[in-house]
Amino acid sequence: MSLLDNLLKNNRDWSEQIRSSDPDFFKKLSQQQSPEYLWIGCADSRVPANEIVGLLPGEIFVHRNVANIVVHTDLNCLSVIQFAVEILKVKHILVVGHYGCGGVRYALQKTRLGLSDNWLRHLHDVEEKHASLLQRRDDLDWRHDRLCELNVIEQVRNVCQTTIVQEAWERKADLAVHGWVYSLKNGLVNDLSLCATSFEQSGSVYAQACERVHRLA
Repeated sequence: MSLLDNLLKNNRDWSEQIRSSDPDFFKKLSQQQSPEYLWIGCADSRVPANEIVGLLPGEIFVHRNVANIVVHTDLNCLSVIQFAVEILKVKHILVVGHYGCGGVRYALQKTRLGLSDNWLRHLHDVEEKHASLLQRRDDLDWRHDRLCELNVIEQVRNVCQTTIVQEAWERKADLAVHGWVYSLKNGLVNDLSLCATSFEQSGSVYAQACERVHRLA
C-alpha cells in the first residue's frame, strides 16, 4: 500500500472523467503542446493557474516561484520564458500575483525565514522603491494588498526588460505582457490594466500602472 493511494485514486478518477468527455483528449495532448499563454505566478498551493482561467492541460505554460518574482539572474525563469516565447510561440505572458501572498506578508513584517530571505530580498527592493505609498497607512492588510500589486507591476517591467522579450519584439512577434492579481477571497482576477506589446510602450504602461495604484490607494 502506498502512502499516496488517495492521490493515485484521484488521478485514475480524473483520467476517466476526462476520457469519458473526450476519448481522444490524451492522445491529442501527447502529440503536441501549443499554448498561447505563459503564466508566471506564485508557488502558493491555493493558486491553480489552469483552473483560475478555465483552461485545460496543454493550453497554458506555467512557471511558479515564491511571490512570482522575475530576476534577470534566475536561469530557471529565463529558460521558461525563452522556451515559451521562442519555441512554443506564446502570444501572452501573464505575470500573476495574488492577494494574501505569504511571501509578501513575510517581507512586510520583516520575518526571518532563513534561506528564503535571500529570495524575498527582491520584495524588499520593491517595498523600498515604493515606500512613499506604503507608508501612508499603518494597516498591514492594506499595505500587503498594495505591495502585491506593485510587485506584479515591477515583475512585468522585469519581463519586458529581458533580452528574450526585447528580441521577440524586435522580430515583430505578436507578444503581449500583462499584470494581474488574483484574489483568494472570491476567486476573481484584478486586471491591473498593465499590458505591454513593445519595449517602447512598456515604459509608459509601467509608469501609468504605478501612478494608478498610487492614485487609487
